[in-house]
Amino acid sequence: MAVRTTITRRITSSSSVLPGLRSMSSWWGNVNPAPKDPILGVTEAFLADPSPDKVNVGVGAYRDDNGKPVVLDCVREAEKRIAGNMNMEYLPMGGSNKMVEETLKLAYGENSDLIKDKRIAAIQALSGTGACRIFADFQKRFSPDSQIYIPVPTWSNHHNIWRDANVPQRTYHYYHPESKGLDFASLMDDVKNAPNGSFFLLHACAHNPTGVDPTIEQWKEISYQFKVKGHFAFFDMAYQGFASGDPERDAKSIRIFLEDGHLIGCSQSYAKNMGLYGQRVGCLSLVCEDEKQAVAVKSQLQQLARPMYSNPPVHGALIVSTILGDPELKQLWLKEVKGMADRIIGMRTSLRENIEKMGSPLSWEHITNQIGMFCYSGMTPEQVDRLTKEFHIYMTRNGRISMAGVTSGNVEYLAKAIHEVTKTA
Repeated sequence: MAVRTTITRRITSSSSVLPGLRSMSSWWGNVNPAPKDPILGVTEAFLADPSPDKVNVGVGAYRDDNGKPVVLDCVREAEKRIAGNMNMEYLPMGGSNKMVEETLKLAYGENSDLIKDKRIAAIQALSGTGACRIFADFQKRFSPDSQIYIPVPTWSNHHNIWRDANVPQRTYHYYHPESKGLDFASLMDDVKNAPNGSFFLLHACAHNPTGVDPTIEQWKEISYQFKVKGHFAFFDMAYQGFASGDPERDAKSIRIFLEDGHLIGCSQSYAKNMGLYGQRVGCLSLVCEDEKQAVAVKSQLQQLARPMYSNPPVHGALIVSTILGDPELKQLWLKEVKGMADRIIGMRTSLRENIEKMGSPLSWEHITNQIGMFCYSGMTPEQVDRLTKEFHIYMTRNGRISMAGVTSGNVEYLAKAIHEVTKTA
């Protein structure tokens, strides 16, 4: 006993660590702080600013004309209906069958033959981010030598998702800085020059961050070239209904690919179009050759979800299925999502008109030509820094304006500030 006590005392009191032993204080000594998220960091800086004139046009969440968060009336009514009938049991690994069924109708069409023939493998996911991540893992597992082509620019988290799934990334041209529109010629060249059978990430509508979408005719050309090359199209659709106010119109890119016979993948989210940001409700779907293949693919998607989060949350899924499964509530949702889209479109018009009234020497047509929550303003990082320092206006340094943060109360102030920092450009 005396010998053991002596040895223990020597180990614990010695400043040196014996070979094979690690100091308990050094386990995480090699961990450095992670860089701040470029989007979330904007909100942190905004909240810390005491100025009464401060404006936040960086947040990617809808606000009303008073700058306040919104809970849709259809969501409030759905909450009432499910409140007395709440079930806290686990959902299956694939999530709510009812929610998935209604979600597929939005993407693929109410009377889709693909749905009728049970050719779509689909699971509930943790919003659009979770759907993209599960697909990235699925791609790595079942097409391990493949890579993913991602547009320049794109939502910054896309790069994180495929990176952490260990899928090699390539990029393709998308945005044209001079025209502040689509670089369609370069995009098509990249599609043609990519190896046959490549994976491409496409934004179905309201491209984030640019707000620049292909036209219907351009989508048809893209689909045709994908067919020629045998490429796989994975659509991230985070803004269906929120872009134009019409969910059918916003799904047109997907429908074009389906009409051409593509077996696509699709990520869907209800964060924006139902305002269910914190509920994390989404869906991942893959079109398959037949029902048998769809059953196999779904089983593998569920297996990927199992060690990641096991089961998706139930409450948000109940809200979505209640709204979409009731004709009256669905009509209310369609009215409300159009109202949100129309407000965004109206703010685009107002911002452009106010800047032009200042006598700006620049063209601001791109503000109204672009669509969706975000406007890619064309301002430089240095101009954005001036907006923040001199006018207390916060946005990401790539010049992306969240149009949801623009209101009738601040649009003139925002326009004056933008004119001030760009008039000598």
